[in-house]
Amino acid sequence: MNLLKALATVSGMTLLSRILGFVRDFVIARIFGAGMLTDAFFVAFKLPNLLRRLFAEGAFSQAFVPILGEYKNKRGEKETRQLVDHVATLLFLILLAVTAIGIAAAPLLVYISAPGFAADAYKFSLTVELTRITFPYILFMSLVALSGGILNTWSRFAVPAFTPVLLNLSFIGMALFAAPYFDQPVVALGWAVVLGGALQLAFQLPSLKRIGMLPRFSVDWRDEGVRRILKLMAPAVLGVSVSQLSLLINTIFASFLGIGSVSWLYYADRLMEFPSGMLGAALGTILLPSLAKYHAGKRLDDYSKLLDWGLRLTMLLAAPSAVALAIIAVPLIATLFHHGAFSANDVLMTRDALVAYSVGLLGLILVKVLAPGFYARQNVRTPVKIALLTLFVTQVLNFALIGWLKHAGLALSISLAACLNALLLYRGLRHHGIYTPQPGWPKFYAKLALALLVMGAVLWFASGKPDDWLQISLIERLLRLSFVVSLGVAVYFATLWLTGFRLRDFKRRAAE
Repeated sequence: MNLLKALATVSGMTLLSRILGFVRDFVIARIFGAGMLTDAFFVAFKLPNLLRRLFAEGAFSQAFVPILGEYKNKRGEKETRQLVDHVATLLFLILLAVTAIGIAAAPLLVYISAPGFAADAYKFSLTVELTRITFPYILFMSLVALSGGILNTWSRFAVPAFTPVLLNLSFIGMALFAAPYFDQPVVALGWAVVLGGALQLAFQLPSLKRIGMLPRFSVDWRDEGVRRILKLMAPAVLGVSVSQLSLLINTIFASFLGIGSVSWLYYADRLMEFPSGMLGAALGTILLPSLAKYHAGKRLDDYSKLLDWGLRLTMLLAAPSAVALAIIAVPLIATLFHHGAFSANDVLMTRDALVAYSVGLLGLILVKVLAPGFYARQNVRTPVKIALLTLFVTQVLNFALIGWLKHAGLALSISLAACLNALLLYRGLRHHGIYTPQPGWPKFYAKLALALLVMGAVLWFASGKPDDWLQISLIERLLRLSFVVSLGVAVYFATLWLTGFRLRDFKRRAAE
C-alpha cells in the first residue's frame, strides 16, 4: 500500500469528521453559547475523554499495536487470534469496573478536576450529573480503540478513520432535536456522548468479523502477550498523553478564572485539533504498523527513512497550519461560532487562546510522529522521562503566565511545553541512533520558509481588519473565509511547486 495514499484516505476521513465537528460546535455555540452550561458540560465530557485518550488511543494503542504486529508477522493466525481475545476480554472487564467507579465517584472527580465549580452549587451538581451520564463513553471508546488498532494493523485504515463521524452526528442530532425535551437542555449533550460511543463500536464490529478478528470472551491473565502489553502500557500512560494531562490541569486553573474561560479554551482547542487530527493522528496511525514491521524485521535503515518521510510531511503540512491559525484566528472563530449566544467578546477571548495554541501546533504534531519511533521499538522509558519533564515545565509555565495572560497563558504553556517535548524526542531518536536525517534538509527548510512567508503575507492582507468579521452576515463570512483560505492554500503550494517540490517525491510504500 502507498503510504501517501493511506495518509490521504485517513486524512480525508478525518477531514469529514472535523467538518462535522465544526458543525457540531456551531450548533452547540449557537444554542448554548459560552457560559455556565457549556462550562459544566465540557468539564464533564473532559473526564471520560481524558481517560479514553490516556488508556485507549494513547497508552493502550501504542503498547498494543507493535505487539499485535509482531504476532501477526511471526506467530501465525491462531496465536494472534488468541492474543486479541485475551486482550479484549481483559480490557472490557477493567473498563467495566472503571466506569462503575467513575459514576459512583463523580462528585469527587468533578471537585478534583474543577474545584472552582464548588462555589456554585447548581453548576457543581449539573457537572456531576453530566459526568455520570457521559462516563460510559470510556468503555465504548476504549473498545473502539482496540478495534481500530486491529484494523490498522491489517491496513484497513478507512473504517477507523471514519468512525468519529458518528459521534459528531450524534451530537448534532441530540442538540437540534432532543434538547428541548429535557428539563435542562444541556443534558442532551451528555446522552449524545453515550449514543455516539455505542454507534462507533457497532460500526467497527462487521469489519473485524470480515478479517476474522472479532473478539470472543476468553480470560487468560497469564497470557504472555497480555503481560507484555500491560508492562508497556503502564509507563506509556504519561508518555503518550502529556498534552491531555496538561489540558485537564489547565481546566483546574481555568475553573478559577472568569465565566466562559473553560469554554474559550475548548473552542480554541477544537480549532487546533483540526490540523492536529488530520496530520498528527493520521501520520501516527499509518506510521506505527510499518515501523513495528521494520523493527521486527531488523530493517533499521528503512525504519530511519520512514521516520524522515514522516517528519518532512509534518513540516510541510503542519507549519502552514500553525501560521494560518494565528493569522486568521478571528475570521475562523467568527465564521464558525459567532452566532446566537456566542458573543463578540467570546470571539476575541477564544482568539487569544487560539493564537497561543498555534505557537505549539507544530510541536504537538511532531510529538505524534516522533513518539511512535520509540513505541514501535517497545521503548517506553525514554518518552516517559521526557513526558514527565514536559508536564513539570507546563505547570511552571502555567503559574508564570496565568497572572497576566489569563486563559491564553494556559494555552501558551501547553504550546511551549509541546515544542520542548518534540525537541527532546527528536534528540533522543538521534542519540539512540534510531533516526538519521536524510540529505537535503537545509534546502528543504529554506524552501519551506519562503513558502510560509509568502502565504503569511497573503493571508494577512486578504483577511483584513478583525472587527469587520464581527459585523458582516454569516453568508458573507463563509464566502470571504472560503476565498481567504483557498487563496492561502493556492499561494503556499504554488510557491512550493516553483521552488521544486513535487508530489511524486513523497510517495512511499508501506512495510511488507
